[in-house]
Amino acid sequence: MGKCISLTALQNQRYRHSFGKAGLKSVTTDLGDGTVMHFWIPKSHKPNKPTLLLIHGIGANAMWQWNPFISRFSSKFNVYVPDLLFFGDSYTTLPDRTEAFQARSIMRAMEAYGVARSMLVVGLSYGGFVGYSMAAQFPEAVERLVIGAAGVCMEEKDMEDGLFKVKSIDEAATILLPQTPDKMRELVQLTFYKPPKILPSCVLTDFIRTRIIVAARGGKGTSLVVAVMVTVFGGCGIVAVAVAVPNLFKPNVMCTEYLEERKELIQALHKDRKLSDLPSITQPTFIIWGDQDQIFPVELAHRLKRHLGENAQLLITKNAGHAINMEKTKEWFKPMRSFLIDPLPPKHENHGDDGKADEEV
Repeated sequence: MGKCISLTALQNQRYRHSFGKAGLKSVTTDLGDGTVMHFWIPKSHKPNKPTLLLIHGIGANAMWQWNPFISRFSSKFNVYVPDLLFFGDSYTTLPDRTEAFQARSIMRAMEAYGVARSMLVVGLSYGGFVGYSMAAQFPEAVERLVIGAAGVCMEEKDMEDGLFKVKSIDEAATILLPQTPDKMRELVQLTFYKPPKILPSCVLTDFIRTRIIVAARGGKGTSLVVAVMVTVFGGCGIVAVAVAVPNLFKPNVMCTEYLEERKELIQALHKDRKLSDLPSITQPTFIIWGDQDQIFPVELAHRLKRHLGENAQLLITKNAGHAINMEKTKEWFKPMRSFLIDPLPPKHENHGDDGKADEEV
């Protein structure tokens, strides 16, 4: 019989069930050059629905960041959700750590699925860097772009100029890739406007160290151990149900696997980065940011708006931190869905360098 699994593993399995219920299936695609991409794709692609690509940020895997939206999006779109390289079940043996390579890898997978055209792309945090790169490299394939709290316009010198809470990229990596409960608490404090008051070390250690289920298949005679756990996390009750299937689960560690490669991804974002090198894109772009973001300060939202000019809309959400997808799910989803499906308004004069947002909520 299988052993009991942790709260983190239970929650991960709950997310898998949620994605499956939303009409998605888990697939792994070998791109043939040492690169393997894991995706959630529609069980049945509907030609009458637009194609929506959701790109996650730094974290465990795509499910943990997109679960609040998945059922809402799947009714209106053919939803495709990749695990970026070195997250979830995606990896490469190649040395390239740039967001441009991540973008090309996603594009190759979408081509393999036969849907690499007229895509609507949403990128959250690090995923916003990747989404922007996709729009720049493949303008004929990306139709509209949403960038959520992604410091695409940051420069290497911003660190020295004191724009960020951290003093070096190495310090940033230790926080963004926490390996201890204290570092996890520090990350939560920086990413949430109203962070949870209760963060037990045992729960945080479980999240950091747990080996989660990333692929599973059952068969005749499979023994199932069903575990039901109720716990309190940050004052919110969580009910999780999971099944343990002996010898059929492929483990993947939430925060410790591919640690060095993930550090290299962060370093590649920062090294020699200059705004003057950032290509302009022509696709309609919706920028959404929390006004209290401590990872990528809101100045970077205004900087990106100025860089893109009239092609971009900017929405600043009040009383929200970097984890805007978790703290302000409804406030983010409604305008984002409208931007993705509604006819675009006529272009108008942008605000130039006055630093004001198009809208605040």
